[in-house]
Amino acid sequence: MIDSGEVAWPVRDLGSAPVLSSRPVRWFSWRARQGHRPGLQFMVSTGRHHAFESLEEQRLLLALDFFGATEVLPQPFRLDFDHARGRGQHIPDFLAVMPAGVVLFDVRPGERIEDDDRLKFDAAAEAAASCGWQYVVVTGWRQHVTTVLDHLSSQRRPLKDQLGLQRQLICQVVQGPVPFGELVEHTSLPVVARAHVTHLLWHRHLAIDLGRPLGDGSLVWLGQRGRP
Repeated sequence: MIDSGEVAWPVRDLGSAPVLSSRPVRWFSWRARQGHRPGLQFMVSTGRHHAFESLEEQRLLLALDFFGATEVLPQPFRLDFDHARGRGQHIPDFLAVMPAGVVLFDVRPGERIEDDDRLKFDAAAEAAASCGWQYVVVTGWRQHVTTVLDHLSSQRRPLKDQLGLQRQLICQVVQGPVPFGELVEHTSLPVVARAHVTHLLWHRHLAIDLGRPLGDGSLVWLGQRGRP
């Protein structure tokens, strides 16, 4: 949907279509006793709220915020395609502009993916490839990843550093990784420093291995953005 009307584009020209100015193809709804849980997720990286239709989609939006998406569009277009059994339609869940390029997303728990879904995902993958986009189907998350991202997001808003703790933390990891617990204990105020480590991790001034649960033994090193 562009402005107030529906516009059709061939897949081969989709990359040049004004997709980033589109509105959701299908509007989100809230009603009592519905089977899924829609809502709005605020993203620091875009500065506004984004609609989601399930908790799985909300988790993806949180991850996209952490990885610095500069734009996220829900249900950006409807894809009409032909297949061996006739015609099909599919509305991808999100189109995101990431630091490394544009990514088209579908979200579906792995145990709920059926043959018809795979057909739609294959069509979306082909459409994305024709535009030079990446395509990802999010089937689930490791439990500790969602827990860690939820924890880091608690300090994603601006945080005043009147005690200069962030400088102390950054200086400790310049020469190499330091365990989380040791990192905060070597500051002037360890209890408060924990909040600042979390803030620096969210904004990628510091980095950790998301492949492991976060604890005092987790190694922390200088992130992509370096000094705040």
